[in-house]
Amino acid sequence: MTRTDRTRYIFVTGGVVSSLGKGIAAASLGVLLRARGLRVTLQKLDPYINVDPGTLSPLQHGEVFVTEDGAETDLDLGHYERFIQANLSQENNTTSGRIYRTVIESERRGDYLGRTVQVVPHITDEIKRSVSVLAEGHDVVISEVGGTVGDIESLPFLEGIRQFRQEVGSRAMHVHLTLVPYIRAAGELKTKPTQHSVRELMQTGIQPAVLICRTEHPLDEEIREKIAGFTNVDPAGVIEARDVETIYEVPLEFRRQRLDDFVLRRFGIDVPTPDLAEWRRIVERIKSPRRGTVRIAVVGKYTALVDAYKSVEQALIHGGIANDVNVEIDWIGGEKLEQGLDPAFLVGYHGLLVPGGFGIRGIEGMITAIRWARENGLPFLGICLGLQCAVIEFARHVAGLEGAHSFEFDRDSPHPVICLMDEQRNVTTKGGTMRLGSYEARLVPGSLASRIYGSTGITERHRHRYEVNNDYRAALQGRGIRFSATTTDGKLVEMIELADHPWFVASQSHPEFKSRPTAAHPLFASFIEAGAIRAAGPVAPETAALAAGG
Repeated sequence: MTRTDRTRYIFVTGGVVSSLGKGIAAASLGVLLRARGLRVTLQKLDPYINVDPGTLSPLQHGEVFVTEDGAETDLDLGHYERFIQANLSQENNTTSGRIYRTVIESERRGDYLGRTVQVVPHITDEIKRSVSVLAEGHDVVISEVGGTVGDIESLPFLEGIRQFRQEVGSRAMHVHLTLVPYIRAAGELKTKPTQHSVRELMQTGIQPAVLICRTEHPLDEEIREKIAGFTNVDPAGVIEARDVETIYEVPLEFRRQRLDDFVLRRFGIDVPTPDLAEWRRIVERIKSPRRGTVRIAVVGKYTALVDAYKSVEQALIHGGIANDVNVEIDWIGGEKLEQGLDPAFLVGYHGLLVPGGFGIRGIEGMITAIRWARENGLPFLGICLGLQCAVIEFARHVAGLEGAHSFEFDRDSPHPVICLMDEQRNVTTKGGTMRLGSYEARLVPGSLASRIYGSTGITERHRHRYEVNNDYRAALQGRGIRFSATTTDGKLVEMIELADHPWFVASQSHPEFKSRPTAAHPLFASFIEAGAIRAAGPVAPETAALAAGG
């Protein structure tokens, strides 16, 4: 199976309601097929008109995930990378905006030779092209269509994947994720929403081969037979998807129901059974850690929606797996500290993390939390904005630079210790104008950062516009801050740390994007280890009820 024309394609759609977990389902199927020796990649087809999610509010759409090549993508690509342990690219995330832009640019160039440009065939052809371009080097391409069947904006994608299946025949199949609700008053599961969802999908010309049914209760054989009978699906293709303790358990549940066997049988592929020992170890460590609990406070901007920090959440969990500890995370809005929350609530935690973000809301609260962590020896990890807030805090309260701030938040600050890159000063558009994607950095030998990484050369992914102002580096370093990593030319600060603190590290990059359940990112593994040491030390955990609720 090395030829491109032998590639198999799986299209994942969703019905009834949103947020059923198509991304996790697609990634879990990818895990099973990869564990059987197949080369697998995943793709997200998003129906919104934005060219990419880079300008969308995280509170509306969740995290913006960044790939190695600098693409701003849907958060599901984070799940894909973490599950199949592979780096994805711009080609793995396509939106309606990107599809239409490509077609319109072609029309403006005259590529269509005077023909009328239409949704069919021009838009659907571009959708099909965006799928087929992933075939090279892969045995299986799994494409998830965002949104819910019945949404008007999804129709071009549904038509595109319908045509694709028609053109490649048995080398493609459709998987539909749906809901089987439990009506407590009646005491029974109801299959009607699933029936209607599949019927609507079939009206677009798509017959699913597999139904993944989200449910709170087990699907007995009678229910499975009923669903299969009303949807023209083989009973073996009706898969139960109940809530589990950890998303990393989903591949094991799918394997228990032999979803991968069913898919491979339909494709006519004969490969060895999967070895899932590594996944079982991960799940066991998450569900039954042996070294107690580490409590982490995340003080940030978008804490009202955990999906806004999905990769941070997962990277902390990965750090727990690496240290065999349970990680409890409380999400606290920075504005709470601005409104009077005493930062002493942090005494009940074993670590503070300040993640990325844009805009001034909550900034002073984050700075207050960082100051408490610095002065009280609480392990601190800053990410992107977290590094910038740490530099501002240090400049104000240690270096004596009164009024120090970021040029982003206060353009009249007497000490703009965080400034705009020169090449960005005249940029007026916001989409795709940042330092994005993978950049190399040089770590100072002997620094905590170099010991954590076990190297003096690293690459990390970035997503930011503002940098540490080089005019202040000498003054800050003279008061005790250590610039433990810079770009390879030494011009930009990449990491900072404090030598007189148990564990105080901040990174301009986003290390969470490269963390995996099977290989926790070194910074997160070390941060959780420092938290575990504090948890075992003289500081007794407290409830910190004031901070609950995010």
